[in-house]
Amino acid sequence: MNTILITGAASGIGRASAERFYKAGWCVGLFDISAQPLAELSRTWQPERFRIQVADVTQEEQIGAAIDRFVEDVGKLDVLFNCAGVLEIGDFESIPLRRHHQILDINNKGVLNCCYHALRHLKNNPGARVISMSSASSLYGVPGFASYSASKFFVKGLTEALNVEWSRYGIKVMDIEPPFVKTPMLAGKQATIIERMGVNLTADDIAEAVFAAAGDNSIHHPVSAPYKALRVVRKLLPDVATRTLMKLMSGY
Repeated sequence: MNTILITGAASGIGRASAERFYKAGWCVGLFDISAQPLAELSRTWQPERFRIQVADVTQEEQIGAAIDRFVEDVGKLDVLFNCAGVLEIGDFESIPLRRHHQILDINNKGVLNCCYHALRHLKNNPGARVISMSSASSLYGVPGFASYSASKFFVKGLTEALNVEWSRYGIKVMDIEPPFVKTPMLAGKQATIIERMGVNLTADDIAEAVFAAAGDNSIHHPVSAPYKALRVVRKLLPDVATRTLMKLMSGY
């Protein structure tokens, strides 16, 4: 049986992905900071096909021990899906510094911790994969999303580097790049760029992209035709033109 460990599995994309992989017959590791929503998610599931681990991805020793317990229990790790993440919208200086730190701790330190501790299990399983949530915000720095956008550049850079490094172990490292997704993380948040781009993707849409990535060899997985087109345009336009476009879209 294939196995996948999903961080941030309690809600949004993580939850939808857990449901998608379970439906496909996988054994799913449900990782989050709270047990109750994980128990609710899996209440009708077969006990042998899921494991719940309460762990904070920012706590290096805690998440390392949780990964070890999962693999010891189920026998192997085929896919690590780094999905845990947070978002804050607003002018850079209007967001408390401690919140900027939290965004980077979860979105970056969390991915780093999980990759580091999962490697000892992944490298014994040629063909294993690491899939991390990046974002359309990694295409160009997004005003009003400065720390979040920067955190997704980190994910993209780490993904590309490890994709090369870990090829010696037969591990494929990749990311998912969606634009705005209708999830609890985005609920109630407002910004001009959200209004102009729209929120046309659901968590289930991204879960399908993650499931496809688990059987694909591409490094980056952009989601939605408009965003794929925007990636092509970004390669063709000079930085000053992209900056102008981003300024118009974001209302700054």
